[in-house]
Amino acid sequence: MGTKLKSVTVFLFLCFLLFPLVFSASTDGLVRIGLKKRKFDLNDRIAAKIESKEGEALKAATRKYRLRGNAGDPQDIDIVALKNYMDAQYFGEIGIGTPSQKFTVIFDTGSSNLWVPSAKCHFSIACYFHSKYKSRSSSTYKKNGKSAAIHYGTGAISGFFSEDHVKVGDLVVKDQEFIEATREPSITFVVAKFDGILGLGFQEISVGNAVPVWYNMVNQGLVKEPVFSFWFNRNADEEEGGEIVFGGVDPNHFKGQHTYVPVTRKGYWQFDMGDVDIDGKTTGFCASGCSAIADSGTSLLAGPTAIVTELNHAIGASGVISQECKAVVAQYGETIIEMLLAKDEPKKICSKIGLCTFDGTRGVSMGIESVVDENSHKASGGWHDAMCSTCEMTVVWMQNQLTQNQTQDKILNYVNELCGRLPSPMGESAVDCGSISTMPTVSFTIGGRKFDLAPEQYILKVGEGDAAQCISGFTALDVPPPRGPLWILGDVFMGHFHTVFDYGNLRVGFAEAA
Repeated sequence: MGTKLKSVTVFLFLCFLLFPLVFSASTDGLVRIGLKKRKFDLNDRIAAKIESKEGEALKAATRKYRLRGNAGDPQDIDIVALKNYMDAQYFGEIGIGTPSQKFTVIFDTGSSNLWVPSAKCHFSIACYFHSKYKSRSSSTYKKNGKSAAIHYGTGAISGFFSEDHVKVGDLVVKDQEFIEATREPSITFVVAKFDGILGLGFQEISVGNAVPVWYNMVNQGLVKEPVFSFWFNRNADEEEGGEIVFGGVDPNHFKGQHTYVPVTRKGYWQFDMGDVDIDGKTTGFCASGCSAIADSGTSLLAGPTAIVTELNHAIGASGVISQECKAVVAQYGETIIEMLLAKDEPKKICSKIGLCTFDGTRGVSMGIESVVDENSHKASGGWHDAMCSTCEMTVVWMQNQLTQNQTQDKILNYVNELCGRLPSPMGESAVDCGSISTMPTVSFTIGGRKFDLAPEQYILKVGEGDAAQCISGFTALDVPPPRGPLWILGDVFMGHFHTVFDYGNLRVGFAEAA
């Protein structure tokens, strides 16, 4: 089942392919970019096996909370480095140069650079499977030559900066700085259905401090308003994949009014959100607030393992049983409950029992070596990180159960069950397709409003009939303070809530998609 599940999950990563793009004419001052997609493909067996191995690299990358290739707070987190673009679903077409050379790109609000393969890419297999930019064929090309590199969860691209005109829909952005990629070593880019990435994030996270395409659209007076919006069509039976609107919003794409929240930290489109509820009951972890990022370049909903595990339990998803989790419950469960009842500060409990140290805001791994049986693996810093994180999750779960006046035995049994629902190493979890109708509603609190996702909206179905398999749309990602706890709201969320990125007022808005 595990191997089968990994293959199915990777098929999700490979599931959508760009169809020929159609630009719709506009008389209202808005620039519309049509997006296309295809249905799930269950036949890329070889690529799936290769990519499933790379998924381990992605998981490892989530533990390295550092900016790479950007100037910034060294304790910051580089969301770009966590991204695996194989799970991106929606693609569009742009042109670069004069005459225009066409490229398929992901319009990604979670990064800020534009890059495409270069004709000077000779030693990366990926470049031979995608369109390549030929500077000699463009009369508007300007040499730059500054080197550049962007690191992702499953590899990196590197190359150099150039300048040329970029066509997005009917708009022509003049003298746009972009990266010509000369190295794409990861298998991710070999099997990808896109040529490059067009980042729509803020300049603060732009590699080389390059001015993003969106900034130049605004600065060159090409858009009506400093606003762009996304509508994703989640109806798999329809060919139309969705639409990006530059310069405003299309009222046909949403119902009611948008709920707006301010951008709290420029770089990503990051904002504050409240609790996450399961059928109206709090999960506890974000009760005092979490951060979130609206990210069109990510397919799933990524959030703290503690909450994702509770969600997996509620929907009957099966992951990989964590021995560390069960060990913490067996050895320290009763002690943690006693300390919570004694009103000990929850954030300090794991340090008091010796699994973490306390830095004033949260527990951190002690990073000490333990002596174990010579025939076993020696405990490492990574093991202690896992024990510390598991302890902190256990405290949250037990605290939440105590608020519901549960007995000690019921709490210990419940937490042990949650241990069995911890996500697998790649973060995916399988569910029973026949049980979707009985699964709970999951709600995200944003701007004081509840945004509900029904099970049909957060479960991804692969295949048809008896061969159908279903995957939870929730995946685990743990980001420590000050950036976290953090949710990345990808296409599973944005597909059901029309999303407005208001650059002029530095805010993000959500409304029910139409």
